[in-house]
Amino acid sequence: MTAGADWRGRVGRSWAEHWQRTDRSFGTLTERLLHYTRALNFMNVLDVGCGAGEVSVALARSHGHARIQGIDLSEDLIEVAQSRGERYANLSFSAMDAARWEDPTMTPDLLVSRHGVMFFANPTRAFNHLLNHAAPGAALVFTCFRARSENHWATELDRLVGNEPGPASIREPGPFAFGNREEVERMLLEAGWSEPQFEPFDYAMVAGSGENPVEEARAYFLRIGPAAGAIAELSGAEHSDAVARLEQMLRYHEVDGLVAMGAAAWIVTARKPL
Repeated sequence: MTAGADWRGRVGRSWAEHWQRTDRSFGTLTERLLHYTRALNFMNVLDVGCGAGEVSVALARSHGHARIQGIDLSEDLIEVAQSRGERYANLSFSAMDAARWEDPTMTPDLLVSRHGVMFFANPTRAFNHLLNHAAPGAALVFTCFRARSENHWATELDRLVGNEPGPASIREPGPFAFGNREEVERMLLEAGWSEPQFEPFDYAMVAGSGENPVEEARAYFLRIGPAAGAIAELSGAEHSDAVARLEQMLRYHEVDGLVAMGAAAWIVTARKPL
């Protein structure tokens, strides 16, 4: 389970330090998410769990007429996002909990999130809160991982460290909490959103590139993801052996200067009733 305190602390710091690597790993998914927004008309956007700000910056750049606000639990990630977005007058960032967000000067007609909503302690309450502060007819567009078993990058790392996770549930925050379509659909309807739609989207998660893609991927997975914590807890020969097995696995996935592994997501859309 990944809770809010983790994002305010160690997890948030790691993602902030490696924001370029995480943006690269989500590259294809980010473009698909932005594709959905291009069919919409909007003036006020709330980017929920905005992380280091890639989606917010992209929307501010392409929609200069719109006001974009990104929010995230991690102050470290918000600092990175503010630095990246400082040239855009229509863009702002704040460190806060989306489940408590409110801004009397802004009523979003688009709420967007790239993998930022799976960590709500109470998803139904959080999505209902956002609905209550959104404009009538507002669009909701977010991405989330599908089931862990469909995400080969995660299952391979699990096997590497001998991790046997139980089934994920929307009731426990974590990267795969929204993997069950029926659970997510039921939650959104209970929260008051209408017309939830789900597109399954498979993509290559790029973990390493450049002159030494295996070393890049190794550094990434030792700081981010399900193997990072397990390997960090090891010491001596056990630690060295785990790192060696990680490198061997990454070399297997190196093709044409890239280390990429299969990932599976949902792209979810819904509307606030008029």
